[in-house]
Amino acid sequence: MPDTHTPPLPRLTWDIFCHVIDNWGDLGVCWRLSADLASRGQTVRLWVDDPSPLAWMAPGALAGAWAGVEVRTWPRTTAAPPPRLPPGDVLIEAFGCEIAPAWVQALLPDRPGAQGVWLNLEYLSAESYVERCHRLPSPVLSGPLSGRLKWFFYPGFTPSTGGLLRESDLMQRRDNFASTHQPPPTGPTPPSGDGPTVSLFCYEPAALPGLLRHPDLAHAHWRVAPGRALAAFDAARSALPATAQWTALPHCPQSAFDHTLWACDLNFVRGEDSLVRALWAGQAFVWQIYPQDDHAHHAKLEAFLDWLQAPPDLRQMHHHWNGIGHASAPRLGHATLARWRAAVCQARERLLQQADLSSQLLGFVTEKR
Repeated sequence: MPDTHTPPLPRLTWDIFCHVIDNWGDLGVCWRLSADLASRGQTVRLWVDDPSPLAWMAPGALAGAWAGVEVRTWPRTTAAPPPRLPPGDVLIEAFGCEIAPAWVQALLPDRPGAQGVWLNLEYLSAESYVERCHRLPSPVLSGPLSGRLKWFFYPGFTPSTGGLLRESDLMQRRDNFASTHQPPPTGPTPPSGDGPTVSLFCYEPAALPGLLRHPDLAHAHWRVAPGRALAAFDAARSALPATAQWTALPHCPQSAFDHTLWACDLNFVRGEDSLVRALWAGQAFVWQIYPQDDHAHHAKLEAFLDWLQAPPDLRQMHHHWNGIGHASAPRLGHATLARWRAAVCQARERLLQQADLSSQLLGFVTEKR
């Protein structure tokens, strides 16, 4: 009989570099990736220019309580000397953050018989260029790193991309949560007097005051994320009807944010990390994409909605929420949310047939070493 035993993956040291922006999304992705790789037997050094958000995002991380992950401060100056540490095996520049050549040389030196792998982990998109550019090499032609090879690695939604972050036990945890919480109603109307539970994680959408006064959300219970979302909600709160309820959520660990998405009937999410978590949650959601001055985000949003196979009214809601054209808000009653939820669940099933991001990274690095 053929040997079907899969040899264990080597335990490698990964250096992941992250620049924190004001919305914490880059750090959220990098922390999830670091923790997931560590759970699979890898050793990770996460280099962050501002690690302070990890105090609430991943309690204990700054004190070294997460096995396999070491958080280290990355000084954002090219003059900073490189660390004196044992060299690693994989170096990841997340989302185009650039590492000084001396740091690359220190952490990923040229060693005979031990080829290191240098990756640029790109932003998430459903646009067609992702499949074309995924896994392409980028040789360094000049300077102190001349002759080195960097690889482009693109997360994505199709089998020809690098996939999405998904912990091996995520769906089981989601199912366990659902079994202990009241599921959303499945009939054509919600229980008498009850409105949907809605989570709000956004920037400052111009459509927010109108959404708060939407007739189908008159009895909604809003769960508002801290930071820019809460500030935007406070500025628009005069539009909220007296029949609605709202709760200001504190900063919370990533697992608790997942619970919020799982428990709500409608999730308004923003950026990259929360979009992916909303897909795994399997509930109706609306995504506010990060706005760009040249409106390049319009095409990016359309590509995602095409991949999602979004119903026309869900596409209309995304246009309205993102200020594209003159779209108005559609109906947001229970039947609408049930239809949107079905579309999300169908998309999630397609994703579950594909390898996740960490698995693909591990396979790619093993291949290139």
